[in-house]
Amino acid sequence: MADTDTATPPAPTVPTLEDMQHWTYVMGRAQQLMMEHVSRQMTDAQTKIATAEPKVPLGTWPGAAMFADPGKLAQAQADMWTQGLSIWQNVLSGHSHKTEIAEKADKDKRFNSPEWRDNPLFDMIRQSYVLISDRLLGSVDAIEGIDDKQRERLRFTARAFVDAMSPSNFALTNPKVLERAMETRGESLLKGLENMLRDIEKGQLTHTDPNAFEVGRNIATTPGKVIKQTPLYQLIQYSPTTDEVYETPLIIFPPWINRFYILDLNEKKSFIRWAVAQGLTVFVVSWKSADETIAETTMDDYVQAQVDAVDTVRELLKVDDVHLIGYCVAGTTLAATLALLEARDEADKVASATFFTAQVDFSEAGDVTMFLGEDQMKLIEQLSGKGYMDGRYMAATFNMLRGRDLIWNYVTNNYLMGEDYPPFDLLHWNGDTTNLPAKWHQAYLRDLYRDNKLVQPGGITIAGTPINLTRVKTPTYVQAGREDHIAPAHSVWKITRHFQGPVRFVLAGSGHIAGVVNPPEAQKYQYWTNDAKVDTLEEFVAGAKETKGSWWPDWINWIDKKSDGKVAAKGARIPGKGKLKAIEDAPGSYVKGR
Repeated sequence: MADTDTATPPAPTVPTLEDMQHWTYVMGRAQQLMMEHVSRQMTDAQTKIATAEPKVPLGTWPGAAMFADPGKLAQAQADMWTQGLSIWQNVLSGHSHKTEIAEKADKDKRFNSPEWRDNPLFDMIRQSYVLISDRLLGSVDAIEGIDDKQRERLRFTARAFVDAMSPSNFALTNPKVLERAMETRGESLLKGLENMLRDIEKGQLTHTDPNAFEVGRNIATTPGKVIKQTPLYQLIQYSPTTDEVYETPLIIFPPWINRFYILDLNEKKSFIRWAVAQGLTVFVVSWKSADETIAETTMDDYVQAQVDAVDTVRELLKVDDVHLIGYCVAGTTLAATLALLEARDEADKVASATFFTAQVDFSEAGDVTMFLGEDQMKLIEQLSGKGYMDGRYMAATFNMLRGRDLIWNYVTNNYLMGEDYPPFDLLHWNGDTTNLPAKWHQAYLRDLYRDNKLVQPGGITIAGTPINLTRVKTPTYVQAGREDHIAPAHSVWKITRHFQGPVRFVLAGSGHIAGVVNPPEAQKYQYWTNDAKVDTLEEFVAGAKETKGSWWPDWINWIDKKSDGKVAAKGARIPGKGKLKAIEDAPGSYVKGR
């Protein structure tokens, strides 16, 4: 007999396909158990609330109505169990009949690879997940006795939970991940781990190749000069490309929560470059990413910075008025700027104002309001110890609004599959975060989003002057995105109900970014216009004319009618050749600040 101390150890057992399928089933069952656990926790919480002293009225708890009727709960559980058994029977028997749940699973792009359908076990996992998700989301819609805001918060939370628990997000319940791991002999998992650890170290989810783009090299390359710098912003003037330019110049105010170059991604996508080519003298404000030096910045400072930019350009070019654009939150402060100028009898400084997906009335502001609870506001305060809020937290918040596309899709591809990051300029911009002045950020959420003070006459005071949006008579162009999840179209529409001057409203295809950054050459999407006098967005859409392609040509035609004549593109029309000398080349240093 061989000596046990020197005997050759037995070879490791290679797991069979049946073993792997068994553990896949275990993980799938674990997900279902977790969902059932949440349901039990909600039931237990209601029991504790109902038996507490002093007792809390049943209807005051948001989930009360869900569990108040045992018969409804039992029926819902029985229905889900019946459908679950049906899924098992269809899958295991190879039944060809397509159920409603199976068809819904087929349309879900997370399960679009054939492995999800060809393997009975994974087919069962995906269909079971869709069934449970539908039941959980449906239970929120079935709750009685709660207001719309409570229902929206519950729906948002439930949707985030079911998205996170998708079997596509777990290695052992995703057939593509398992196949990839076997093909690469585990190298894909190691690479994914490296990607994950790198993101943990930098505190931010990576969406694109971090080395593919550089500001000033292959993005934000439209020629120009920084001609003014303040502690809060740099003013960039772009070089003309036409012999003549409109006498009335254009100033663009981008959102301070993002880098301005969303409007100058590359030569083919750049709104700034396109506007210059149309004969406009274009100026852009590049906001400083917040640090301790501007920690006390408030709304007054941003509004007065916009007024300062207006006066600076008017003086530089010796013109009476300017065109203005405000994008997103900068559009919100642009509305306050117009109201302030009106209150000062200086409204004639502005020839027109354009709003890109901007809100002034926050009564129906969309999913962002899910983050305005007291707990969230306290967290924001805790995260702002140095007087500013790290932009990575804001980026994470906006990613959560589209968690399936901007979080879990990348968790699957980059962490589980170990895939290379694609070079994508839009996603590079999305991850290029800016810090926010904490005091102003909290006031913005509290005073505008939560308390909706901007549309209350005198609700907001700028530099000691109460403002009133209903006094604004400036000609206005309002663009909204049909699929915008940050500034919903019906919320943007409300601008038309507050301003008193002529308003042209345009509804563009796509969302908050692609709906704006849509150059005519791309021939993408469409837009809708309606010249009739209507009171609601629904009436606007019902009578709207659809035009294929970009809305940019419609805007420049509108600008043309609001502009004076043209002048030679020389002297102060060339950056650095006027009274204000060039400080540095565009895109400047503020856009690169961290």
